[in-house]
Amino acid sequence: MKIVVIGGTGLIGSKVVARLAAEGHEAVAASPSSGVDSITGQGLDTALAGAEVVVDVTNAPAWGEEEVLHFFTTSTGNLLAAARKAGVRHHVAVSIVGADRLPGSGYLRAKVAQEELIKESGVPYTIVRATQFFEFIAGIAQNSTVGSEVRIPTAKFQPVAADDVAAVVAEVATSPAADGTMQVAGPEVFEFPEIVARALEGDPRTVVADPAVGYFGAALPDDGLIPAAGTARLGAVDYATWAARR
Repeated sequence: MKIVVIGGTGLIGSKVVARLAAEGHEAVAASPSSGVDSITGQGLDTALAGAEVVVDVTNAPAWGEEEVLHFFTTSTGNLLAAARKAGVRHHVAVSIVGADRLPGSGYLRAKVAQEELIKESGVPYTIVRATQFFEFIAGIAQNSTVGSEVRIPTAKFQPVAADDVAAVVAEVATSPAADGTMQVAGPEVFEFPEIVARALEGDPRTVVADPAVGYFGAALPDDGLIPAAGTARLGAVDYATWAARR
């Protein structure tokens, strides 16, 4: 089966491509570096020729509200048009758990807009919503640093290993389209400041739990970033195991 992974050289995309190739599929890693640009449309028709499945794991290069909305709507619109032209039978896209619960975030509003385009396209699809990755916790801490303090909202947090997300995405890509949304999350629920403090063990900065702090500019409900109990596929790797491997 030919499966084209748009954003196939990134953190999740490269892992998905490796898994699919190991299973014997023709997994194509498509990105601007390989001559495939989902924003301009360059190379899309050629890359998707003969493909049965397209996996979209792209991410916006800039997170300003207008920039990120333009990226996800333009990229997704071009991908869906190319998919229809090529006769693709399954469009898989990775999104974010809780995207529709944080309307104050321009980034998450753009992800919701992307999801709506996919649902309305007529192309069979599966949307995989994932929680934040273990690999991103240090970056979240960096973006939350003020002087010597890391100010983190007091909310629940259920991060997941990128390998576990890639495993689910690869499985979905080789399964029939669900024409719906599924969720994947880590096996443990933390208090947000707790897991950031664990990730920064040995770092001189102090983690401060601050209920007034939002998440990338958005007000964060206590359960805003986690799936409801029993509604998500849970990853196999817990945080301690992941950290030990690192």
